[in-house]
Amino acid sequence: MPDALLRGTVPSMARPLRITYEGAVYHVTVRGNDRRNIFLTDDDRGRFLTKLGESVRLYDIRLYLFCLMTNHVHLVFETPQANLSRFMQRLQTAYTVYFNRKHRRSGHLLQGRFGATLVDEDEYILKLSRYVHLNPVFVKAHRKTSDRERVQVLRDHRWSSYRSYVGRGERLDFVDYDPVLALMGRPKKKQAASYRRFVEAGIRNMDVAFIETKRRSRFSIGSEESHERARQMYEELVQSRDKKEDISFRRDASYHSVDEVLNAALEILDVQRETIEHRQRDSMTRPVVAYALCRYAGCTQRSAAEAMGLRSGVSVSLQLKKLDQQLGKDKKLQRLLARLKSRLG
Repeated sequence: MPDALLRGTVPSMARPLRITYEGAVYHVTVRGNDRRNIFLTDDDRGRFLTKLGESVRLYDIRLYLFCLMTNHVHLVFETPQANLSRFMQRLQTAYTVYFNRKHRRSGHLLQGRFGATLVDEDEYILKLSRYVHLNPVFVKAHRKTSDRERVQVLRDHRWSSYRSYVGRGERLDFVDYDPVLALMGRPKKKQAASYRRFVEAGIRNMDVAFIETKRRSRFSIGSEESHERARQMYEELVQSRDKKEDISFRRDASYHSVDEVLNAALEILDVQRETIEHRQRDSMTRPVVAYALCRYAGCTQRSAAEAMGLRSGVSVSLQLKKLDQQLGKDKKLQRLLARLKSRLG
């Protein structure tokens, strides 16, 4: 095994390759360029969460938890479709476009590539969740505060999933709470309280052993077996590095043709193809077709717009936003998307 891999560094390559496969769980960090703030107002934070929810649904991501800080973000999620980069590209681009327009700026908001580390063992997913949720406490401003004050800071932090995990805030429909809470054991009704005690037990001293494990490898968080699996997968990537970007170890996420997706969506919606070309107020035809093309045909927003006869990718973005706003309260729409998934998923 090359020493560089054992130390968690990368052999001499321009960009490290991603380890991706269906069902992989990642700890992802997104940081501001030159450590600059990426959130200037609460409106910024709210918009980021809106974009996060949209992207989670569009790419069939299982988001376990998140924490927004001033100049960076932590996410922990699973990729059933092995589509890590597509999901993150959409999320980061959508938020950057919003931020630059809102604050009348241009250029890069985020620092290069996002960081993504595999975590594939329950014990480490649980410890990672505590590490992420405790981020608001372990900042310079709170180093000398009492334990009681730190607990209050943690419970009052509105911009993470912690409050909704422990019953202090409404649950978010784009967060999947069950996998982490299930690690607290039975009975189910006591899982939230058990999780609160688990997290807040680390309020004074972070798990030193976990931090050391996290620092050991840039590819995975876990046991020796986990590190070894990641090293072996990365070596396979190095040997196949004629492929420029992500490689799936199980299989690439498969997409259908544009025509196949269009026909399936129109059949399920029970409308003719010409219907897409005519704008209809309160109609969900365009939003559903736009979603289907991006989700099941792998279209970008621009190519989906071309397939639908719309002017630009911005039009598709607006349709996806309309779908997201309506989805939580429209049972018929939920059934339509379920039928699409059954047909094309």
